[in-house]
Amino acid sequence: MIGSISEPYRALARTVFLRPLVIVMIAVFLGSCATIHLGPEIGPFEEKKLSGEGPGKILLIDISGAIGNHSQRSLTGFPLSLGMVETVREVLKQAEEDDDIKALLVRINSPGGTVTSSDIIYHELKIFKELKKIKVYIAVVDLAASGGYYVAQAGDYIFAHPTSLIGSIGVIALKLDLHVLMGNVGVDWEVIKSAEKKDFLSPFRPLTEEERKLFQETIDQFHDRFVNIISTNRPDLNLESVRSLADGRVFTADQALKEKLIDGVGYFDDLTEKMKSDLNDPNLEIVTYQRPGEYKTNLYSSLQKMDAYKLIDLNFGMDFSDISPKFLYMWMP
Repeated sequence: MIGSISEPYRALARTVFLRPLVIVMIAVFLGSCATIHLGPEIGPFEEKKLSGEGPGKILLIDISGAIGNHSQRSLTGFPLSLGMVETVREVLKQAEEDDDIKALLVRINSPGGTVTSSDIIYHELKIFKELKKIKVYIAVVDLAASGGYYVAQAGDYIFAHPTSLIGSIGVIALKLDLHVLMGNVGVDWEVIKSAEKKDFLSPFRPLTEEERKLFQETIDQFHDRFVNIISTNRPDLNLESVRSLADGRVFTADQALKEKLIDGVGYFDDLTEKMKSDLNDPNLEIVTYQRPGEYKTNLYSSLQKMDAYKLIDLNFGMDFSDISPKFLYMWMP
């Protein structure tokens, strides 16, 4: 009987049965690559001066990484980070209240992202520019590809680092096809639907020829939109010349300048001097917005402080949106 087991044997039983359970739990949590956050972290934006004396300002905005609007929340539901679209909108909304802002400097380092998010950010920058009657300067760091270059079309002047890559004009969509794998493991997926194409682009069956044609038509429409956006915003490029460049390839900075995809090549110092010259104010202050805990001291700063209490990221990969097809303005070499 359990009640008659002596204390040493009870301790042994606890060790035998509980220790493996604890190990399994730790492995599951660590393998999931998430973070348990103990409370809210997102604070309001604060203005940070990067250079210059003012009173006029140039506001630096970062478009870094994949362009989308995926936000992160803690285990308790507190927001940890906002999506890129949401963040850009918040920055511009705050900037609307500051009459000292004389120009935007949009720093882009992105392979692109979803079609819709790229288009929204482009649209928000254009609306802000027209509302405030100011210029928008684009500074490309490593990469302004596909959706990154799409966003750059909101700029009056596109300036690239000598080793930047630019272009990848085009659209891509990936559809996962699991039906062969499921057949090999003896699993089937039953679908009850109201119409033949209700499960169009399902990962659990291949496309029909008709569906493939419909899929391609959607891709072509998004591609035409991209080409038209460029020809509208790049006065030295007409529709046909853009089409000849819109085959998905990327260009070096010098190649992009030759093809009139950008307006200049150099370093941040060169662009800073040009902005001050264009705006006829050598004392313009370059500022950015940062949240408490972020660390930005100069034009190249984009690092965030790591919080000591972010212990385990809880994400078991059970989000079906990850296997759903997405239409992307993205460079995917």
